[in-house]
Amino acid sequence: MLATAESCTGGLIAAACTDLAGSSAWFERGFVTYSNDAKTELLGVPADLIAAHGAVSEPVARAMAEGAVDRSSASVAVAVTGVAGPGGGSADKPVGTVWFGWCVGGETVTQRCRFDGDRAAVRAQTVAHAVRRLAELLDRREGVA
Repeated sequence: MLATAESCTGGLIAAACTDLAGSSAWFERGFVTYSNDAKTELLGVPADLIAAHGAVSEPVARAMAEGAVDRSSASVAVAVTGVAGPGGGSADKPVGTVWFGWCVGGETVTQRCRFDGDRAAVRAQTVAHAVRRLAELLDRREGVA
């Protein structure tokens, strides 16, 4: 079963999953944790972790993915936190910066990406990358790849 933990995509990954007929067999739930408080309350991301590293960071993406598994009956999770734009970026976290976390079978993998384009383009690329990389991780786990 899969859970999603989404910030900058606002539920678009969950929507992409549930667009597929039969997804109730493998999609457990989606957490839309746009605010820092939501990340803490719903996923258990420590507030001091967010304060120390910022919401758009590797430690927060990792904690979001692990929190989604811990707070659901899913064994697999994907998490995203980023700066979709057009504002909100900084020198070290420009618009288009997205941190991903995938928790598969108790192992968490993270990745930072930078996508170009407007808000819609950044969000669409984030969804595509999240799902594509999740499929790769699942295939490796099952010995397919």
